[in-house]
Amino acid sequence: METTLFSFNSAALPPAHALAANYSPNSLLPAKSTCVVQSNRRSTIRAAISRSKKEVTVENVKQQLENCYLLAGIKYKGLTVKQLQELRQALPETAKLIVAKNTLVGKAIEGTQWETLKPCMKGMNAWLFVHSEEIPKAIKPYRNFLKEKKLEDNDFTGAVFEGKFYEPAEFTTLENMPTKAEIYAKLLGSLKSPASSLVGTLQAPARQVVMVLKAYVKKLEEEAAASA
Repeated sequence: METTLFSFNSAALPPAHALAANYSPNSLLPAKSTCVVQSNRRSTIRAAISRSKKEVTVENVKQQLENCYLLAGIKYKGLTVKQLQELRQALPETAKLIVAKNTLVGKAIEGTQWETLKPCMKGMNAWLFVHSEEIPKAIKPYRNFLKEKKLEDNDFTGAVFEGKFYEPAEFTTLENMPTKAEIYAKLLGSLKSPASSLVGTLQAPARQVVMVLKAYVKKLEEEAAASA
């Protein structure tokens, strides 16, 4: 039997002592400094995203404050996503409900007439923005929602209307405000009645008087146009 010998070119392989010198148990593992850099980079990205979301929320609140007549806080803790959806559907188109952190809303209202809302910024709040003078129309749907769902613990935490802060116990004043139609009817009736009745009407808050006078002027303009 013949024996075949295989030979290798010794020049193709590095010397054994060179292999031993270059070998390291950690040579196949990533360097520690690389892991630290990647971790810091991820942290920076997360911080940037979080900061961006906060800025968007603050800007959104500021936009809602434009042409806003009333801003109210609502105890948000305990409300489910489904309940919030149902509540939003029950509100009139002139009202907007937003869930946002107290700190972000506080930043948005800083230096404005809404800053008096800060006493109710405790716990978790949702925020009701009313973009109409018809305040009761925006508040009552939530009252009805509380009764229907038996959510006594999710009452209003406070509100600001015309620069004044209203405690939860004072909401009856806001809920019983007369509507535009009622104010118009009252003043128009006063203009046709004795002077004492008109004086009583003019003693009402300036905002209501202005609203009624506008309605009366409009009525006169319509009558003039009809007779022309």
